[in-house]
Amino acid sequence: MKVEIWSDYVCPFCYIGKRRFEEALASLPFAGEVEVVFRSFELDPRAPKDAPYDVMEMLSKKYGTSREQARQMNVSVAAQAKEVGLTYNYDAWVVTNTFDAHRLAHYAAARGKAAELTERLMYAYFTEGKFIGDRATLAALAAEVGLDQAEAASMLESDDYADAVRADEQDGAALGIRGVPFFVIDRKYGISGAQPTATFVGALREAWDESRPSLSMVGDAGGGAGDACAADGCAVPDAPAGKE
Repeated sequence: MKVEIWSDYVCPFCYIGKRRFEEALASLPFAGEVEVVFRSFELDPRAPKDAPYDVMEMLSKKYGTSREQARQMNVSVAAQAKEVGLTYNYDAWVVTNTFDAHRLAHYAAARGKAAELTERLMYAYFTEGKFIGDRATLAALAAEVGLDQAEAASMLESDDYADAVRADEQDGAALGIRGVPFFVIDRKYGISGAQPTATFVGALREAWDESRPSLSMVGDAGGGAGDACAADGCAVPDAPAGKE
């Protein structure tokens, strides 16, 4: 079974949704047989790399609220994050463009480090308040998850993986994804938003059961299974009375 997750590294509900999904998956016996793929989605592709405003100003302009109302929005989101063991230091968040971070994620995925880098980027932004639009910062974070820092830095100075980011975004748009987080299971089930853990558990179980082959048995109504052989031998029927 395959689960694709569209998200952005500056989306507060993406980190919460990711953690709830992980809790749900870890509780299921087939967790080890589920492939999880992270897909790119930019909340604001036009966001400047070096924004001349902080997150409170960005939110107040976006939603037409005061700075205090914007702060209360973050207080509420931080409380939800805390419920799943995450610490949101919203006063330290640095508004920036995430395109390079998404390119780095594809670079990491090609080297088997997608999950590790995704977690590191989100923790860096939401908890540590790191500037994840800065290429030197991104290369250093790559090194922390076992990637070559110099190679990552060189990649970031190129245009590598730009097409991969755009392909994810176009694929998501074709699926009707307009907001994140968004979870797609086997390209058949879609889960929008940071749903409760129980919702993820139910969806994963249903998709798993559907993905397993099942048989409708015939011939059992008249008295059980027919004669058959198994690894430990064959069930030989008793001979009719009076015959040997």
